[in-house]
Amino acid sequence: MDILRLLSLAESKTLEFKRDLSSPKPVLRTLVAFANTAGGSLLVGRADDGAVVGVNDVLAEEERLASLIADSIAPAMMPEIEAITVEGKTLLLVRVAHWPGPFYLKDKGPVDGVYVRLGSTNRKADAAMLEELGRLHSNSAFDQLPCVGTSPGDLDKEVVGRWFADKHRSLDAAALESLGILVRHGSGRVASNGGVILFGIADVRQHCFPDARISCARFRGSDKSEFIDRQEMGSLLDAVTDVPKFIARNTRLASRIAGMQRQDIPEYPAIAIREVLVNALAHADYACTGMRIFVSIFSDRLEIQSPGMFPFGMTLDDFKAGVSRIRNRVICRVLHEAGLMEQWGSGYQRILNTCANEGYPEPEWQELGACVRVLFRPHPDVPVNVLVNVPVNTEGLSERQQWFMEQLSAGRKVKAADIEEQWNVVEKTAKRDIAELRKLELIEFVGAAKTGSYRLKLPGKGS
Repeated sequence: MDILRLLSLAESKTLEFKRDLSSPKPVLRTLVAFANTAGGSLLVGRADDGAVVGVNDVLAEEERLASLIADSIAPAMMPEIEAITVEGKTLLLVRVAHWPGPFYLKDKGPVDGVYVRLGSTNRKADAAMLEELGRLHSNSAFDQLPCVGTSPGDLDKEVVGRWFADKHRSLDAAALESLGILVRHGSGRVASNGGVILFGIADVRQHCFPDARISCARFRGSDKSEFIDRQEMGSLLDAVTDVPKFIARNTRLASRIAGMQRQDIPEYPAIAIREVLVNALAHADYACTGMRIFVSIFSDRLEIQSPGMFPFGMTLDDFKAGVSRIRNRVICRVLHEAGLMEQWGSGYQRILNTCANEGYPEPEWQELGACVRVLFRPHPDVPVNVLVNVPVNTEGLSERQQWFMEQLSAGRKVKAADIEEQWNVVEKTAKRDIAELRKLELIEFVGAAKTGSYRLKLPGKGS
């Protein structure tokens, strides 16, 4: 391990520094949190300001720490503890692997003594986290569990049939059980949690999982102070096609002329967004109450946020390396069978390749406590500070002028040559159309004569 590199990093989900072992409780909480979450490294002998202060009598402190761990943590934890010399000072490096415990502090017990790692902090596990840790230990998933009180009749058979219509497979009760959509419970079959989340009729889905939905919003600026458009989507599978439609009507286009052809460039990469959306559906933590998937469009970015941190045992670096750890086995199986998910663990690289090939900025992944957010920036060719879908009054205008206004409303850069090409008119006619729009103060020209462009002139706004 490159200890100098480790010392240069900031504290994170898998790294923490301590000056010394004078306060053992925070150290033990960190080790428990590392073991429960994704593993990690604790380095003792580094001050808060980054200075390497070392550990006095390192052998005695190593033995003391090993005894504290053995006496204070259950189940038995066997971390690696080693002494490392840096700048003439000796530090203790404690490396903890992730293991399906859950681990806890003995003096607090197996409920109050369980900690997990959120960002660079340790947090006492709440009831939902304890349940997920328990499922991890028993090798089960939340969406595989029976949704008690439901029956096979609570599934929307039409939706099930539509998604598997071209898969040439039987959709009787036995087939749905093989997919995990139905599960055995008592003497019969009930819908699984995953079955209700994906295929439950609206009333049942709303009753059992009111937060298993996607909230889409378009905001006027770079914060959430003012809505332009919003839509709630309860059917997660339909959202794979409906969310891109919402994004398309609320984002802009750029135009690139190559020879005689014009290419429209969407503000955000459609293929990459679809990959992120499917990944959010597949790996969201549906056991989290009060949290849902959000798709938020701002003037300068697009965000897709899903509830739940990365699955226990997984880090952001693992995800980028192609490691796949499935949180929702039923939902992932259905998405795969329906052709919405391809090879496991390949989505991140596919997203990067799409963005690189089409000239988009690389998206940014953020693990923010109990949620994961993916942030997209616009294509550099798309005009900035343009409002999308601005209501346009085209009364009294010619068809050509209406078309020109509609293009500006959609965020496209158009000029007289585009009118000529679209409507097969001469340059003089196209320029006259634009001049009349300017005279009516419906549009304005901004920027330098050679590089500027037209835009809608909003009521009450000067140029």
